[in-house]
Amino acid sequence: MKLAVFAFSRRGLETAGRVRAALAGPEDDCPIYAPERLAGEGAVPIEPPLAAFVGPVFRQRDALIFVGACGIAVRGIAPHVRDKTVDPAVLSVDELARFVIPLLSGHIGGANALAERLAEALGATAATTTATDINGRFSVDAWAAERGLYIDDMKAAKAVSAAILEGPVPLCSDFPVVGKLPPGVAAGESGPVGICVSWRQRRPFATTLLLVPQAARLGVGCRRGTAAADIRALVEETLEAHQIHPAAVKAVGSIDLKQDEPGLLAYCRERGWPIEFYTASQLEAAEGEFTPSDFVRRTTGVDNVCERAAVLGGGELVIRKTAGRGVTVAAAIERYEVRFDG
Repeated sequence: MKLAVFAFSRRGLETAGRVRAALAGPEDDCPIYAPERLAGEGAVPIEPPLAAFVGPVFRQRDALIFVGACGIAVRGIAPHVRDKTVDPAVLSVDELARFVIPLLSGHIGGANALAERLAEALGATAATTTATDINGRFSVDAWAAERGLYIDDMKAAKAVSAAILEGPVPLCSDFPVVGKLPPGVAAGESGPVGICVSWRQRRPFATTLLLVPQAARLGVGCRRGTAAADIRALVEETLEAHQIHPAAVKAVGSIDLKQDEPGLLAYCRERGWPIEFYTASQLEAAEGEFTPSDFVRRTTGVDNVCERAAVLGGGELVIRKTAGRGVTVAAAIERYEVRFDG
């Protein structure tokens, strides 16, 4: 985690050192910023005005901790606050280290959890104010962020957080649910508001909070010189036809003959999908029944590229070879478990 600590007095600077020691490991980059009069004591000088100085730090760090009054922190970050899905965690700690207050991104940004961790290290009190936390209810957005689940609709997340304070919210899943459900959540497939964990575009509730794990692996083959636009068209048509959520895609696989294929590389780069290349012998060793092609075997040395590449990550084939525009696509879903403990 990339951290930054701000302090505004000599005593605050001492507390800032304790904060850094509590949160940053020896390999972590965690600068302490302070007014120029204190910079000689190991702090990076703040160039006024504060809000302008904070801007780049706000955009580049995962968490900012201000040692001093909450108002200073609020004025420093105010021009830069955008959205809870992208803003960093922001905490305020008084200079005597009595209270740790999460100010921004309590759930998705992890400020609440960071406040609890810091308070324990400092012997302080974490002053958490989010409703689900203080009422001992399940914080669905925090849980999703911790597990790397894509939150499809933040308005639905707010609706779930509000409903969970009033009574149990139903949850359904395409994956096995292991262990007990958390307080405020019950198994269910219908209702006005609910949570669905799925790799599909699935919305069974009137207001569905769809949480998407990266569990899909695509296998892609193409003719030499195929344009990125043609690859994009077939891949996205295939995902839509089978209701696979694009956020579920974890990686793309293909044969090593395509490792310098400009169109394939450009499309994966555009989508932010890592691509893995396999030799013909690795593809041949994939377990399962695949759609054979004599032409593909003569060309590549293996009877099928896309299906075999899709399952090499250990998943189950859910889309068999789909062809068009000189492109072939297949998809597999990895094993995944929904857990609420640990």
